[in-house]
Amino acid sequence: MRRQFELSNDLAAGLAGEHDAMLRALEERLAARVYLRGNLLTLDGEPAALETGARVIAELGTLAPSGHPLDEATLSAVIGVLNADSQPAAVLDDVVWRHRAMRVAPRTVGQKRYVDSIRENTITFGIGPAGTGKTFLAVALAAAALSRKEVNRIILTRPAVEAGEALGFLPGDLRDKILPYLRPLYDALQDMLEPEEVARLTAKGVIEIAPLAYMRGRTLAHAFVVLDEAQNTTSEQMMMFLTRLGEDARMVITGDVTQIDLPRSKASGLLEARQILREVPGVDFHAFSSADVVRHPLVRRIIDAYARHRASERA
Repeated sequence: MRRQFELSNDLAAGLAGEHDAMLRALEERLAARVYLRGNLLTLDGEPAALETGARVIAELGTLAPSGHPLDEATLSAVIGVLNADSQPAAVLDDVVWRHRAMRVAPRTVGQKRYVDSIRENTITFGIGPAGTGKTFLAVALAAAALSRKEVNRIILTRPAVEAGEALGFLPGDLRDKILPYLRPLYDALQDMLEPEEVARLTAKGVIEIAPLAYMRGRTLAHAFVVLDEAQNTTSEQMMMFLTRLGEDARMVITGDVTQIDLPRSKASGLLEARQILREVPGVDFHAFSSADVVRHPLVRRIIDAYARHRASERA
């Protein structure tokens, strides 16, 4: 079957793109032949593919005037949201943070639910595979809360656990020694703010990035606190961290239970917390899946392959 669509100038130009990359991506995702002549888009394929294509084209036409880039990432996000029976605009237009040309918003239904959970709960656990935006979205929400003066400071922390190999002695002062463990948090924060602004706020104590061990004995009030790589906390560390919660504070705990680097003799505090706190009011657990991966498409396939391998080993 064949369907044709008359496109706006902006949408036609966006779909044409560089070397017809968007048209080829449409063909791959829809399993249909796609042709663009001027402003006339033609789809050839099975009825179900053409119906999906019509919805995708309509949604892209709605998103383009709102400033969304017409690229393969947006196309993938639109198709993913439609497959989850949700409205793409309701997900992709929920802007969490803006900074110059940067526009941070959920890219999947799972990410949208995660963002909503953080807004609605005092403590939110985001658990899922790499590349699902767990830490990035949490840091964006922290920056937004600070800019609106909902909190007085941002605290980013993670356990200083090496990923399967000992780094040995590290030269320099204390900051130099802990920086390799905290680098991902610095990177996420510097995506949200200018490096000079990060340095200034860090010097004033408004932004603090520190190992988890530095949280002991403190009360974290009027703060947005993000604990990253929580699968590598021990039971004692997790309880210590959660009980630091102070007045008007919010906590986000992120982790991937498939990447635990603790010795086999130690249980993960994240796994234990998921069992113990599931029914506690004010605490919410959000589970991501490979469908929420927004890195390179190959990352999703790698995660699924490992999941199948582990399932076969358990069987």
